[in-house]
Amino acid sequence: MATMVGTQKDLVSLLNQLLELDYDAIEAYKAAIARLKDTADRAQLASYMHDHERHIRELGDEIVAMGARPSNGPDMKQVLTKGKVVLSALIGDRLILIAMRTNENDTNTAYERAVDRTDLPQHLRAILERNLTDERRHRAWLAQRIEVLNAAAHP
Repeated sequence: MATMVGTQKDLVSLLNQLLELDYDAIEAYKAAIARLKDTADRAQLASYMHDHERHIRELGDEIVAMGARPSNGPDMKQVLTKGKVVLSALIGDRLILIAMRTNENDTNTAYERAVDRTDLPQHLRAILERNLTDERRHRAWLAQRIEVLNAAAHP
């Protein structure tokens, strides 16, 4: 799914969209963790889910500081982000991780767009840059892990 998050003109709308994307990610992580067979992979994804939980807390605090109300849960995208993981589980861990990587591609794109904005206060830019660093780390690990699983499946 190609995300449009990060293209919002108003800063509160942008932050709320990022917040909802992080809520969606948590739902997908929960689904993946519940379905993965590999315990090390489950533990790694749990640590990434905690990053998304931190993103939610920080973004929510920023939205409140701007005098607005933060979103308090996932939006309809969760059906797609979680659904990809659930369907992939029918085939195995490798496809679950591939589904998670596509979800992380969207979060990376959204945070990259947000960081590229020129109207960000410095403290907010720092938060968004840290979140983007997390997202890039998540995606890189997923890509590396998928590569290992691909090599094992096709020696």
